[in-house]
Parts: sequence; structure tokens; C-alpha cells
Amino acid sequence: MIDVKELAENPDLFRASQRARGADESLVDRIVAADASRRESIAEFESLRAEQKAFGKRVAQAKGEEKQALLAEVKDLAARVKAAEAAADAAQEELTGLQRSFPNLIADGVPAGGEDDFTVLKHVGEPRDFSADGFEPRDHLEIGELIGAIDMERGAKVSGSRFYFLKGVGARLEIALMNMALDLALENGFTPMITPTLVRPETMQGTGFDVAHDDEIYRLERDDLYLTGTSEVALAGYHADEILDLAESPLRYAGWSSCYRREAGSAGKDTRGIIRVHQFNKLEMFVYTSVENAEAEHARMLAWEEQMLARVELPYRVIDTAAGDLGMSAARKFDCEAWVPTQGKYRELTSTSNCTTFQARRLNIRERQVDADGKPGRTRAVATLNGTLATTRWIVAILEQHQNADGSVTVPAALRPYLGGLEVLPVL
Repeated sequence: MIDVKELAENPDLFRASQRARGADESLVDRIVAADASRRESIAEFESLRAEQKAFGKRVAQAKGEEKQALLAEVKDLAARVKAAEAAADAAQEELTGLQRSFPNLIADGVPAGGEDDFTVLKHVGEPRDFSADGFEPRDHLEIGELIGAIDMERGAKVSGSRFYFLKGVGARLEIALMNMALDLALENGFTPMITPTLVRPETMQGTGFDVAHDDEIYRLERDDLYLTGTSEVALAGYHADEILDLAESPLRYAGWSSCYRREAGSAGKDTRGIIRVHQFNKLEMFVYTSVENAEAEHARMLAWEEQMLARVELPYRVIDTAAGDLGMSAARKFDCEAWVPTQGKYRELTSTSNCTTFQARRLNIRERQVDADGKPGRTRAVATLNGTLATTRWIVAILEQHQNADGSVTVPAALRPYLGGLEVLPVL
């Protein structure tokens, strides 16, 4: 959650962040007022509590009628203390609720606006000119069916719409992608993790997801558990309520998991194929680091994502996501979008977000600072970052970009060792 002290000292900064997101600016003033009320309630409670303790000493020393009179006063004072404590608790609860509803403060330079107001930072590679190759490109589903890689019909039969089977070379291709991404992560100091995909509500909320109002999330009501849409959730909760040692280097984890999303509100969008589905696999980077190192780590994570795109030979662009399209936890997010020929546009394959101290505050994850003498000092919230290295959606761009006139697909050279040296995915 946001730092109330920082908000109270710099309210205009937080109003500007809300304005850029298209969010409620009045929430800033409500938090300032709630914090003032909390402080006042706590002061009242502590004052009465001190008075109650002093009275206790007088009662212990008094005798006879004086003691009876003081006991009556003590009884009245105890009721006032209890009421003041309840008021202080209520004020704290109100402030905490407002804090939890306030999104992260955006970073300097993030574009204002909504989904279409991003800034393109760069283009890498050129979209393939199929007219020069002398044929019309097929979409990923048609190719996937020709090479025996994707079966949507039986996926729907077994599980319903937007489910699918990856089979044969399709299954092998996804595993190859994930293994190549895992090797890249290992090269850069990540610890591989296979994470739980069911988490408690406090973990989901701590990561920044609104479990009460987010229609994207699957909930198992009987168990009060939630299916995660990314291993970021489990990895964020991994060090909850801990003090970390980040003096030598960041803690880097690469989480391999299945992911689940309802895709609520996307009726009619990308219903063909495996672009927008309810279940998919993903390898997700997650990093704990110091606040000072977070921006540099964010740049490194973007570079690793671009290395993956280069290895599978996809033309792509990098965008700086606009404030109104950021998730609640993100202060800044960069997306890498690959060109999808049959759609004639770029589609997101990876994203990487700097969540600063937002998630760590919610999950109580800290590091211990070192003072000028090299001795352990006070603790403070760490910064967390996340980023995608591979997902099922990558198959869409690979099949379409590297297709041949007969429907077969040329395997990118860097991916071939992960497919046993296979150079072409042939038509069956």
C-alpha cells in the first residue's frame, strides 16, 4: 500500500498520480482526513489510558468512602477508555481500507491516459512481407491444426469455451519455449520455482488484487482459496512477514506455473485460437531488491525479455504503458508486443512492472538497513518487480511469423536444441 506519511507530506504528487490514472483524486484528501482522525483517536485513547493507570494507583492507596468514590470514577473511566479504544480501532480500520483502495504512485515520466495512450519506446525488426513470399498468411489456429499442434474443439468439449489442448509439436513447442526461458533465467542468477496456483485471500490482496471486485479471478468458495493468474502472486507471498538480506544482491526467482483468468468482459474479443484463454502456462520473473536498485533492475528485466524475443526471431516493439492501463501495484510497466501478421498489429507477449514498495508494505516484507558504522539499523520496505519470460501466447506469434506456404513452420534456430534439433514443424 502507499506510504501515508509520504502522501500527507506531498498530497499534490499523489493527486497528480491519480489524475494521470483517471482515478479518484478526492481519495487523497479522504486518506489525509482519516489519518488525522486516527491520530486524534489514538491520542485520546492513550490519554485516557494514562489517566486510568494513575487512578489505579490512587485507588490502591485510598480507604473507606474515598476509595468507594474513586472506584465509581474508575468504572466510568474504564467505559470511556473502552469506547476510545474502539474509536481508535475503527479509525485505523477506515484508514487501512482507504490505503488498500489507493493504487501505487506512478513513476516520473509515465504517460497519462488510458489503454491507447502508451508511448512507443522502440521498434525492433520488421514485420514480415508475405506478398514478397508469394502467399497469404494463415492464422495461428489454422496452422496449429495443420501441424497437429492445437485442438480447440476437444478443449471446448472437455472444459468449455476458451480451453484447448496443445498436442504433439504444440506441446513440445511450449515446453521448449519455457525451457529456453528458464535457461536464460538461470544464466542471470534466478532461482527456479514451481509455485502453488491456489493461494489464500491475504496473499492475493497483498499482491494488489481486489478479491472482492475483480471478475478476472477464479475463487474456490468452499476452501476460500483463489486460482492465480500469474506466479507473481505466490512469489510475492513467499517472503511475507520476513526481513530479507539484500546487501549482496537482489533475490531473483523464476516461477513456472499454470495460470487462470476468467477473461470477464472480453466477450467477442480474440475468441479464435489461443490468444485469450482461461488457462495458460507462464515463466515469470520476480525480484526483491532495494528501493535504490529498483529502476536499474527494471531495465535489466526488460532487457532479458527482449533477449527472449530476439532468440525466437520475432519483430516487436516496446511500449511505456499509460498510467490508466497500469495495474494497481505497478508504478511503471513496459510491454513487449510482437507483430501478429494476420491481425496486422502488435500484441503483448511480455510485460515487466516495477511495483516499488507497494506490495512489500501490504505483505510486510522488509530489509534491514546498515548504519554508517556497518551495524544493523532500522528496517524498511523492499521493492518488488515482476516480468514475463515466456507464455502460451508466444506460440501465436511464432507460428504466424515463421510459417511457410504449405502450412509448415520453420523453427527459430535458437529454439531447435530444445526440440531435439527439429528444424521444421511439418504438416501432418
